[in-house]
Amino acid sequence: MSNVLNNFLSENLSELKNQGLYNEIDPVEGPNGAKINVKGSELINLSSNNYLGLATNPELKQIAKDAVDKYGVGAGAVRTINGTLDLHVKLEEKLAEFKGTEAAISYQSGFNCNMAAISAVMDKNDAILSDQLNHASIIDGCRLSKAKIIPFNHSDMDDLRAKAKAATESGQYNKVMVITDGVFSMDGDIAKLPEIVAIAKEYDLITYVDDAHGSGVTGKGKGTVKHFGLEKEIDFQIGTLSKAIGVVGGYVAGKKDLIDWLKVRSRPFLFSTALPPGDVAAITAAVQMIIDSTELHDKLWENGDYLKAGLSKLGFDIGASETPITPCIIGDEKLTQQFSKRLFEEGVYAKSIVFPTVPKGTGRVRNMPTAAHTKEMLDDAIAVYEKVGKELGVIE
Repeated sequence: MSNVLNNFLSENLSELKNQGLYNEIDPVEGPNGAKINVKGSELINLSSNNYLGLATNPELKQIAKDAVDKYGVGAGAVRTINGTLDLHVKLEEKLAEFKGTEAAISYQSGFNCNMAAISAVMDKNDAILSDQLNHASIIDGCRLSKAKIIPFNHSDMDDLRAKAKAATESGQYNKVMVITDGVFSMDGDIAKLPEIVAIAKEYDLITYVDDAHGSGVTGKGKGTVKHFGLEKEIDFQIGTLSKAIGVVGGYVAGKKDLIDWLKVRSRPFLFSTALPPGDVAAITAAVQMIIDSTELHDKLWENGDYLKAGLSKLGFDIGASETPITPCIIGDEKLTQQFSKRLFEEGVYAKSIVFPTVPKGTGRVRNMPTAAHTKEMLDDAIAVYEKVGKELGVIE
């Protein structure tokens, strides 16, 4: 290793560790379910985004196995050569039905969606109005496009309107887009989509919603856009296939012309091998399950409300979440890391979230109850929270 690189890594890793900002990665020894095994211990798992428990669903596992037997383990090529299997076509038709749009396109990850879709439509002659708490993939997608990025205060509609007015009336930009998460993953709050749509109509903005944490969770499972009945008003609906859906990948849903354009101009679609057949078959079946029944969705919300009530009653600061996402906001980064470590030692796996994922001074443990948790598991977790919270002086 070069001396320059060695010094850079050594100094910066040490600084992160001293500030309590270094994240330890714990391999999970088995399936990622309501309980997991880490370092030889069985722990109640409150860190997974497997919202509906579908990642370990026996029916989906069998569907994936059957698809591998029929098609193989990989698609064999990029989509534009001969990597588009009939499975991909069926999946994208199902995703369009799921999101209430004319068409959809799938990608290898939700992150790829934002890198692909934003840069395929926006360029250096355009501007993007972006919520300050948007996901890192949105931020990077905006940067890649080379459009002018104009951040607006989180869910502040007065600030958005003022900046939309200034951008569109300046005459500097060919197109102006407004981008927001549907559900903000660290606080659990929901974007003010009706107000955003109204402002977009007033100033002819392109509308873009990344609903990675809303699909399967809000709108009776159909997502945040459906929750507000705005399927015909949002130009881009972005989603992941790795959270509530339980597998891997992402998608963009919208008008057919938009999807056709992304198929010929979005680089991750053009230059990455297609999603593997086993994954695609399982995803399609998972989406159908969410379309057919709200049972898992309803259980998720029941468990989320239960955990929130228990932690709030103990005196923890759980913010203003409007979804099952339940942050316990600690503040100090080192204390947050210590809190998470003690939870682990007492049998609860709930990871600390610190800068740069959240602003400095707002460290929290992000809890994610799922449809797979039982009330007994949640009661045990709440009891551990009470013990550790009092021990570390987080609650009285």
